[in-house]
Amino acid sequence: MRRTLIRYKAKPEMADRNAELVSAVFAELKAARPDGVRYLTLRLEDDTFVHIVEAAAEDGSTPIPKLAAFQAFQDGIRDRCTEPPLLRSASIVGNYRMLEES
Repeated sequence: MRRTLIRYKAKPEMADRNAELVSAVFAELKAARPDGVRYLTLRLEDDTFVHIVEAAAEDGSTPIPKLAAFQAFQDGIRDRCTEPPLLRSASIVGNYRMLEES
């Protein structure tokens, strides 16, 4: 199992649009129900977005990049940001009922 954290800050005038695009990704995920992936996105009060992706595949691959809604989200992401996406591998130090236990 591999976890990745992605963080970026949206431009204030683009943050709502970014949230709409992210919501579309979750709608497509809900409809497709792919196995081997878990995904969470948070929007902080300063329009920073934090995505946490958990992939069952050891190499961290998921079906998310193949989704049409994700491709639409990716299109222009850097133009919507004041701080570009930063990807980091992540491990759980503590978890109380937030994430499913594996």
